[in-house]
Amino acid sequence: MTAATLSAPANSVPLQQDATIIGLVGLAHASSHFGHLLLPLLFPVFMKEFGLSYSELGLLMTTFFVVSGVGQASAGFVVDRLGARPLLFVALGIFIVACVAASLVTGYTGLMLVAALAGLGNATFHPVDFTILNQRVSAPRLGYAFSAHGLTGNLGWAAAPVFFAGLGAAIGWRNAYVAAALMYAGILALMVLQRDKFSTQVAIRDPQAIAKGHAEHDMAFMKLPVVWWCFGFFLLSTMTLAVVQSFSVSILKAMHGISFEAATYTLTAYMLCGAMGMFVGGFIAARSAHSDRVVAMSMAAGAVLLALCGTGLLGATATMVVLAITGFAVGIGGPSRDMMIKKATPKGATGRVYGLVYSGLDTGFAISPIIFGVFMDRGWYGATLLGAALVLMLSVGAALGVGLRTGR
Repeated sequence: MTAATLSAPANSVPLQQDATIIGLVGLAHASSHFGHLLLPLLFPVFMKEFGLSYSELGLLMTTFFVVSGVGQASAGFVVDRLGARPLLFVALGIFIVACVAASLVTGYTGLMLVAALAGLGNATFHPVDFTILNQRVSAPRLGYAFSAHGLTGNLGWAAAPVFFAGLGAAIGWRNAYVAAALMYAGILALMVLQRDKFSTQVAIRDPQAIAKGHAEHDMAFMKLPVVWWCFGFFLLSTMTLAVVQSFSVSILKAMHGISFEAATYTLTAYMLCGAMGMFVGGFIAARSAHSDRVVAMSMAAGAVLLALCGTGLLGATATMVVLAITGFAVGIGGPSRDMMIKKATPKGATGRVYGLVYSGLDTGFAISPIIFGVFMDRGWYGATLLGAALVLMLSVGAALGVGLRTGR
């Protein structure tokens, strides 16, 4: 199985060409992270209008991430066979349908359908994005590309609350979903106009080798231990992120009496600091030959800071500041994390490996609220943060395990 790369030496690739591809892929990634919050931001509305419980709302997000995780692992195979561009267009089209469906829901069944649709739309983005970046961006600029990719994802998370809060208040929540559908339609139109930037070469199998039984099986990459170490890293590190996203506001209110508004702003600060960290991390990733060590150090720093927040020894203001700084520390490792996975990826299997590895992200998002939700129900607020810090520290071991199996 072979796959040629479309990237060329840096001195033969104009900066504008690389920058255009990075920007367009970043926009696509931001739209997928925006889609993560299509339902959660309206949970209070759904509880009031449809009489739903927290458990029912939580099941919506579990549905989203289960569909996304299974779909993401499967999408990688399709990307390697058909190319990234068709799946990018399909994913944006599915998000349009999900937003329109959300504007028309009349009960829980409709919301469950929206969750499944949005999860399916989200499933293709990581294998698509990284296949395009790895093939179309010159190698010396990949670190910056991965930095921009992570940064735009965080900005997509940060934009969603502003979008739905502002438009929801002005035109109503149903019309806000219609506006979101129009936004996705505009992004899809732009991607179609720039479709030449997304062409990727596909994995081609030798018919004679297949006939003789010498061709490598599509699932052969799954036998590589390093792939599963990468999966484990994503699973563990994302479990911590899910705790911050799902419970930090409630924890800050319970432990320090912080107002809902201030706690929400702290979560926003965490995301924005994470984006800043990814920006800085791009320069580090472009220059470091030991991406696993960069990842390990940034995650270890984040774990220590998060544990400090969990001790309850810091005051309200200090806890908010330290939690925001945690986002910066973890963000620094983002671009090096993607470089680490690139080094672990066999030639011609980019879509499949990134699809499987990033399904660990969806798995972490799906199971973390269930596990740490038990802590929250018992009022173990500090223990929730300490547990999240412990899990993040375990991800350090996973990152170093990847490095040992890739030689750096």
